[in-house]
Amino acid sequence: MERRRGRGRGIWAIVLLAAGGLLVLGGSAWGAMSAPGDHPEVVYQKENIRGENMRPTYEPGDTAWFSMGADSENFEVSRGDVVLVSVPEWVPDGLVLSRVVAFGGDRIEYRQGESTLRLNGQPLDEPYILDRSVPSIVPFDVTVPEQRIFLLGDNRNNSVDSSLHLGEDQGTIHISAVRGEDVRRPTDFIVAGGAVVGGAVMCVVGGGLGVWALVLRRRRPFRRQLRLRA
Repeated sequence: MERRRGRGRGIWAIVLLAAGGLLVLGGSAWGAMSAPGDHPEVVYQKENIRGENMRPTYEPGDTAWFSMGADSENFEVSRGDVVLVSVPEWVPDGLVLSRVVAFGGDRIEYRQGESTLRLNGQPLDEPYILDRSVPSIVPFDVTVPEQRIFLLGDNRNNSVDSSLHLGEDQGTIHISAVRGEDVRRPTDFIVAGGAVVGGAVMCVVGGGLGVWALVLRRRRPFRRQLRLRA
């Protein structure tokens, strides 16, 4: 009876190569579909939160993930987005973490004594702020110009934001000052990257097994001797 050397290793090599290839292709496709098409240069960056202006959304010491773009790139921000902005007039040597409450064309206002801000004449529900009884520490009435945004921290009692700089363009900043958008955690990219790396490792192992199997097959097959009992 003949037994071909390396047969088992060859089978494992085929399985690993096939599975690894599928993981690499699937992970690459998943990453490509998850990538923001309008901003192919965006990368993800992890930041440690140091200030208290965004409590309770982010506490000091928390970790936040941001999609980061090139300087002066116009991000497509929406109301309620948490963003990193560069405003030297507010913070000369760093970025400011804040929330977009209004953008171009919106009218945002706070009337002393009211329990909510007003956005375009309607009460603005803000479940994310630390103290919902204090939507602002100063009154304001601002119509946001096009291509500009109005920012407030979630901790309204302790925040460097638009409400404290109303004398400078009514507290609004140009959208080009946005350097990053909060994405909580880029799970799709982490999973896709893990799939690609795992698939690549499986392909390497499978390729090694395949080479080993070919070497063994080139050797002379041996016969297993059967002893018959009388």
